[in-house]
Amino acid sequence: MPARVARKDRKMSSGGKVLVTGATGFVGAAVARALIARGEDVVLLARKNSPRGNVEGLDAQVVIGDLRDADSLAPAFQGVDRLYHVAADYRLWAPDPNEIVEANRIGVANIMSAALRAGVSRIVYTSSVATLKLNDESRPVDETAPATPEQAIGAYKKSKTIAERLVEKMIAEQGLPAVIVNPSTPIGPRDIKPTPTGRVIVEAANGKMPGYVDTGLNLVHVEDVAAGHLAAMDRGRIGERYILGGQDAPFGKFLTEICEMAGRRPPMLKIPRAPLFPFARAAEFLARFTGKEPFATVDALRMSKYRMYFSSAKAQAELGYAARPYADAIADALAWFRERGMVK
Repeated sequence: MPARVARKDRKMSSGGKVLVTGATGFVGAAVARALIARGEDVVLLARKNSPRGNVEGLDAQVVIGDLRDADSLAPAFQGVDRLYHVAADYRLWAPDPNEIVEANRIGVANIMSAALRAGVSRIVYTSSVATLKLNDESRPVDETAPATPEQAIGAYKKSKTIAERLVEKMIAEQGLPAVIVNPSTPIGPRDIKPTPTGRVIVEAANGKMPGYVDTGLNLVHVEDVAAGHLAAMDRGRIGERYILGGQDAPFGKFLTEICEMAGRRPPMLKIPRAPLFPFARAAEFLARFTGKEPFATVDALRMSKYRMYFSSAKAQAELGYAARPYADAIADALAWFRERGMVK
């Protein structure tokens, strides 16, 4: 049996119960654990068949509901004063890309409408830096560069952009008391699925990435992202968005650090993007038969044209947000993957 994660003294709690969606996933689990650690009375919304590995041992109430079924959400709001909506369909590929778009659009519409009906006092909505417009100069992007759905690359980014614009509209027109946070690329423990970035860590640590494309990411420890969520609830301004990032890093450097920590030889081959497109198309074609998300996708290659660098200056100034070196997150992720036999 896993050790039970207990609540500390409840004196830090600021009201009634707190509802968290997506706690069976990566970021949601970190948010739930941070809330429990500071003494909050936490309710977790989970689908009936969702894996429970990330919520086992948590001192929290689990309520069954489905974001796609509006009528199933009301029970989760009983006695709830605040909402962290972290859940999302986080896939960079699906046989039908519209599945991702509709899942995230409908899920946000349903949970935010339910929150309005329940009269919650405050909401933190987990968006993504995917909703921001990148530039060709490798300059860090901030909150002043929102993208349109048409500018988003791929179904996931399009879905998150549509969902964020819907939340903004509900704030403006219906008084939705929401603060928006935009995590960059979280890494760390309990990446249970794993996420696309978690898959990169596992593959690189197992010596299965001989080369890489020249791109860049903003990397952040998932527990710092969780702390940023709590800070946004406590100090964020309604209707504002806050980037929760860490440090910018070229992709090759990221892989080198993973391999060095795992005792592997770092990949030395820098692969141009153009020759990889036929491989990505073939991988997507094969995935239609296997049902497994391909490691390389056309949209991922299109995104790799940009260095996905971001600034968290606004969150630092207004929320007191801070992020540790991302190397710490790599180490924690590797330790967790090793415990589960995913990294040898």
